[in-house]
Amino acid sequence: PDMAGRVLIHRYGPAVDSLVEELRRVGTAFVVLEQDERQARRLRDRGYDVVFGALDEQPGMLSGVEAAQALITNADDHADATFIMMARERGYTGPILALAEDPLHRPPMEKIGATAVFTPSHVLGAALAARASARISPKVEGLQLLGERVGIADFRVQASSPLARQRLGDLRMRAHHGVTVIGQWNGGRFASAEGPDTRIEAGAILVVAGALANLARVERMATPLRLHGPIVVAGYGAVGRKVVEMLHDAGETTIVIDVRADPEVDVVGNILEHATLEHARVRNASAVVLALSNDSAGVFATAVVRDYAPEVRLIARVNLAPNVARLYQAGADFALSVGQVAGQILAHHLLGESAITVEQRLKLARVAPGTMVGRHPWKAEVREKTASAVVAVERGTEVLVEFDPEFQVRADDVLFVCGTTTGLDKYMREFRATSAERPAAPAARS
Repeated sequence: PDMAGRVLIHRYGPAVDSLVEELRRVGTAFVVLEQDERQARRLRDRGYDVVFGALDEQPGMLSGVEAAQALITNADDHADATFIMMARERGYTGPILALAEDPLHRPPMEKIGATAVFTPSHVLGAALAARASARISPKVEGLQLLGERVGIADFRVQASSPLARQRLGDLRMRAHHGVTVIGQWNGGRFASAEGPDTRIEAGAILVVAGALANLARVERMATPLRLHGPIVVAGYGAVGRKVVEMLHDAGETTIVIDVRADPEVDVVGNILEHATLEHARVRNASAVVLALSNDSAGVFATAVVRDYAPEVRLIARVNLAPNVARLYQAGADFALSVGQVAGQILAHHLLGESAITVEQRLKLARVAPGTMVGRHPWKAEVREKTASAVVAVERGTEVLVEFDPEFQVRADDVLFVCGTTTGLDKYMREFRATSAERPAAPAARS
């Protein structure tokens, strides 16, 4: 078809699935060049414009490509290289974005004409590793500002917990236990605690701040997530290898499971079998990363591991974005597809959209009081207005995390506010706050 204003996608697959949906959403026309007949028919049945054939046998198929808005190639690396060269030989001067399997192939592809080359499977592996290890990506950025006696902890809320399905207004966690509920992770999404009507979901991961002694009390009502122990990685393909590489670089201990023997594989076996899980010490792990290449196997493995080790943090990769919801339903704490990663990268470069963050990150900000002066940290509707929370107040050489009813913020106090980036931005605007200068050696006392 006439390619003016269209995007040409060379070979369809999970890595471009999310991009195609984004192109359809914004109304950008595209054509898929496919050499697998069954795939071509499936795409045609979905209403896509498809050109069927093999480039090496029918080089004339690229006739008219010069008018395309952009080219994306998603075949194996050798076929990608051929496509890039043929497009440039026909006089195409626009952007060519390539999705490569091997990072070492990026420079050669760029030399023969690719505008940019990406390895989404490696980006996916890095994202999964960061989710598994606090050494790679801390669960709360800036937590060190609070010192050693104040912390933020994660608790899994079992269905039998007295916290499950309860409203924060009824639980009164601050008054009864001296802790502040920041929010909860559920289905891979973080929801800030926005007020007394916020309900704690069964199965969610609750994020709580407070003095360490007070956090210990909450452990009796919910299950603390294990902070120490090896990280078990199931699946040692391209994604699994990247996960293990990053974890080792961060100093983490790993136990690798795969059905095939390899010098780097610690346990040869099937992740679906209890004998394999026992041999890999899954119940003692700080996290389990499922880097399986088959989505059906990944969903079932998630259910098996969750049943075997209900308290372990479970992170899973998936090929097709629509299957992410199934992973969460089966019990994953965090799931991400290669299509989501590639779609974010390509949409950013192709459509000029801001890159979508892989996950929400919590941050702790040290701020001047602004209009909070004269008000109580917990009675100024901070949650309701900003979806963030004041978790501590620095006064002189002390860091306070519990406040009696008569407590008021003073002009020389410094407040510690915790929330997502969006929530913190709202707080700064709502209470006219500014970042506070950090002292050379902050003290902490609860």
